[in-house]
Amino acid sequence: MRAKSGLLKGLNPPMALTAMTVIALFLFFGAFDPELAAEWFTGAKDSIIAGFKWYYILVVALFFFFAVFLIFSRYGDIKLGDDDTEPEFSYFAWFSMLFGAGMGIGLIFWSIAEPMYHLQSNPFITEGSTPEAAQVAMRLTFFHWGLHPWAIYVIVGLSLAFFSYRRKLPLAIRSALYPILGDRIYGFWGHSADVLAVFGTVFGVATSLGLGVAQMNTGLNQLMGIDVSITNQLILIAIVSSIATLSVVSGVGKGVKILSELNLWLSILILIFFVAMGPTIYILNSFVQNIGDYLSNVVSLSFWTNSEANGTSAWQSSWTAFYWGWWISWAPFVGMFIARISRGRTIREFSIGVLIVPSLLGMFWLTAFGGTALHIELFEAGGVIDAVNSDLTLALYETIGLMNTGWIEPIAKGVVTLLICTYFITSSDSGTLVVTTLLSVGDQEPPLRHRIFWGLGEGLVAAILLLTGGLAALQAASITAGLPFSLIMLMMCYSLIIGLRKEKERQFEDRLRLKAQDGSPHMTLMDRIGPGN
Repeated sequence: MRAKSGLLKGLNPPMALTAMTVIALFLFFGAFDPELAAEWFTGAKDSIIAGFKWYYILVVALFFFFAVFLIFSRYGDIKLGDDDTEPEFSYFAWFSMLFGAGMGIGLIFWSIAEPMYHLQSNPFITEGSTPEAAQVAMRLTFFHWGLHPWAIYVIVGLSLAFFSYRRKLPLAIRSALYPILGDRIYGFWGHSADVLAVFGTVFGVATSLGLGVAQMNTGLNQLMGIDVSITNQLILIAIVSSIATLSVVSGVGKGVKILSELNLWLSILILIFFVAMGPTIYILNSFVQNIGDYLSNVVSLSFWTNSEANGTSAWQSSWTAFYWGWWISWAPFVGMFIARISRGRTIREFSIGVLIVPSLLGMFWLTAFGGTALHIELFEAGGVIDAVNSDLTLALYETIGLMNTGWIEPIAKGVVTLLICTYFITSSDSGTLVVTTLLSVGDQEPPLRHRIFWGLGEGLVAAILLLTGGLAALQAASITAGLPFSLIMLMMCYSLIIGLRKEKERQFEDRLRLKAQDGSPHMTLMDRIGPGN
């Protein structure tokens, strides 16, 4: 399935050529007619959200409850690998890479901007800019960044890890469909699933890079007076994409791991700054209250489609439906990367580690950043809402400035800008590793030259998207790539249940065989019951 010579050596030629051709056509389209490209992207996004909002709401709710089921199911003790396989990475390194790949730049970008938007207006409040509105704003922000996106990653990551490490299939999207397709995964249908995942990864990562570079440019403007412009943002994309390519060339165990751990340490440092220098008691009280409020409303929010407004809610289309499409477009990228670093974990350990731990960390992050901004807006001089409404990328830096921390302020802004840069790099290098692994049909150490090619190529896609319509084009590309992949995710859920049942049956038969070899005349209650009851 992989070419043994030539420029595509190490890759599957039909998949690689298809992916490169489609992405190249996309780039030429954007470069030669930016206005038409921007119009097309915006129209595609609006059409998908208008017609499939109900579907996004339903399917992501199903993914969430399926992920919770896995934690408490009888399959939880199955290892992602042989029974004697030990995890490759420590918990700290594992969580560092999980969080960096799964949220990264987006969480920094929206941690203040989103609560500020919801504080002003949302379908659940009658009056904005009140303490009650602030509570609802954090509830909605938790909903969009909490358990649901991580549940999406659980589905993809666990499916890939189980069929790759336990069933010895390639680490590729196609392998998760083996119970349905059988050996046809090595033909057209398997190629199609993997190429679709490549598109989702490239456009999903490009969206993240576009958000990150805009905020980096603002940070450098605050620190050094560098102009905020498309030209400077393109230069930043080129520089950071080159660094990310060097990182992915060094491999997961070196550059990617080191940068991910640096991310987490910088994240901890800036969290300490916000908690210590911000409204500390308000943040801690809010964190406890926000979690309770979120958990008491999570089920109803999961199925809310605003049917009382005849399903035409512009708010929900712009927020929840967009987010669910965005997370799904990220699922092949993040899911495969999580699978790549999770060999040796049990299914229960994996599900808890991916669903619960990063969600809690993200919620505390949102409370520290968003809570500080809310406190400034509600109980102090204000000014954050004005910054958000003027320029989204200003929200974080304006909040730091309004905290009145004196000489610490430029240091904090510098750390935040560095953190955005390192998240930028880890998103890019993780995405590159996933794309090349897919195109090499599961090779976990893809050929070096292809890692370089796709590492730089992702930066080029992000640059073209910025030129063809900025954030709107980035969002549209992400949503468009996510819709068809959601169907593959539904198939993954079904395949995973079939695979886990067969694994339990195999374990049951192995126990009986061992008892027969030992000459034991007795059977335990579980032996008599069997795996299917």
